[in-house]
Amino acid sequence: MAKELAEKAKEAFLDDDFDVAVDLYSKAIDLDPSCASFFADRAQANIKLLNFTVAWVLFELMEYHLLTLLCHVMIVTLAVLFLWSNATMFIHKSPPKIPEVHIPEDPLLQLASGLRIEINRVFSSLHEIASGRDLKKFLSALFGLWTLSILGGCCSFLTLAYIALVLLFTVPLVYDKYEDKVDSYGEKAMAELKKQYAVLDEKVLSKIPRGPSKDKKKD
Repeated sequence: MAKELAEKAKEAFLDDDFDVAVDLYSKAIDLDPSCASFFADRAQANIKLLNFTVAWVLFELMEYHLLTLLCHVMIVTLAVLFLWSNATMFIHKSPPKIPEVHIPEDPLLQLASGLRIEINRVFSSLHEIASGRDLKKFLSALFGLWTLSILGGCCSFLTLAYIALVLLFTVPLVYDKYEDKVDSYGEKAMAELKKQYAVLDEKVLSKIPRGPSKDKKKD
């Protein structure tokens, strides 16, 4: 029974239901207090729950902004270290050992290079769309930008970043667990989309005049 509760608590933890996970781990501990892993897992769930609660209070209730929070944390940190370093001269103790932080050059160059490639790819796609050569890409870009504009009007950038981060961690887990079902639904959805697009292309898109192609421009 305790192991079953622990498994349910683990599923709740992976679904970001940290309060449910803490409650289930507590029930599992009541049934089997000798299992040390239950205590460790509950502590981890408590830490996650505390972190999310603090973030929610700061950014939602107090309407704190991320940049403001970072600046205030830096101000407090620098003030404490400055006062501590000067106080050591009066109390005759060694000053605090503040580590020097250096950003390695190679990872930064790799990141910049990868980012440059992706940005150039986006610019190339936008240029191709604006040239009127690919109607399918044009409609896809309009739909994507329109969807982003709706999401941007409903919530802040920080909320969108949080949702993207949660999806980044949860979607692979869900896909691994239900891979066969997801692939089946995905194939059916793609087949239906291709079918609908073929009808739209035959009745509407094929009748719209296209821009000059690359081969014609070369001629």
